[in-house]
Amino acid sequence: MADTIGRQPAPEDELLDIVDADDRVTGRAPRGEATARRLRHRCTAIRVRDPQGRIFVHRRTPGKLVFPSMYDVVVGGVVGAGESYDEGALREAEEELGVTGLPQPEHRFTFLYESPLHQWFMGVYEVECSLPVRPQPEEVDWWDFVAEDELERLLPGWDVVPDGLESHRRLQAWRASRQPTDPASG
Repeated sequence: MADTIGRQPAPEDELLDIVDADDRVTGRAPRGEATARRLRHRCTAIRVRDPQGRIFVHRRTPGKLVFPSMYDVVVGGVVGAGESYDEGALREAEEELGVTGLPQPEHRFTFLYESPLHQWFMGVYEVECSLPVRPQPEEVDWWDFVAEDELERLLPGWDVVPDGLESHRRLQAWRASRQPTDPASG
């Protein structure tokens, strides 16, 4: 029997809440089973900006369970069983950035992400990080903070995590919808 004292469970063994079409918990399953059986669960996506307004981007490691070796424009991940979206967002942001003491990410909206292989509710957040980041080497192969206009030029050439890209696009639309309209332009 392997010694498991003090070790984190393998990602595929992490227990998740399974939810219905209205995002109500209906049961629990290990992450590996939820992924393999396309069971609807909860995830978070957090857009991280530095004090200069640049966006944290990174490339996932090849060993990731979902979307290995792809670029991402948000940090985040699954919401654990019994955990709230807010708790999951802060935990995931701190874990992936390698920081402690991050401000609570601000919730913007939640949407259902669906693809032929996956389906989950995505709680989308934003946070500013002024702390020195030290991303987990088991999670992140490469990272940088990139100006938004530069990011838009880079995205077409990158293999980007689809739910992260969808969160990014929806955040852009969400922000645009909150911009004051200019009466002189109409």
